[in-house]
Amino acid sequence: MKLKERAKKLKQTVPEVFLCLKDKDTPLLAKLLAAVTVAYALSPVDLIPDFIPVLGYLDDIILLPALIALTLKLIPKDVWEKNLRLSEGMWADGKPKKWYCAVPIVLIWALVIWLIVKAIFLR
Repeated sequence: MKLKERAKKLKQTVPEVFLCLKDKDTPLLAKLLAAVTVAYALSPVDLIPDFIPVLGYLDDIILLPALIALTLKLIPKDVWEKNLRLSEGMWADGKPKKWYCAVPIVLIWALVIWLIVKAIFLR
């Protein structure tokens, strides 16, 4: 299986990760990582904007699938299988876009811009 196909398959597991996030049997560390993963997946704003050549698609090919894969390693198998069954048909019409999920990404970019301005103008 090619990297791009595997990344696409991993990105299709976001509904299951979302359900595991809400599951009481999911460990705390897995819930924290699942929250970051789901927020990033549902955010309409990318950490690396798509209009930047080559780098813009790294989050689609590497970053999001890596977050999902790491989250899956932390979720117990029985919890994952239970939520896999529950997620059938969920988001069949496409994943929802949640604007409040963009807040962390916007804050990161604001911090980067502030640091650049500070380094250049406020010596």
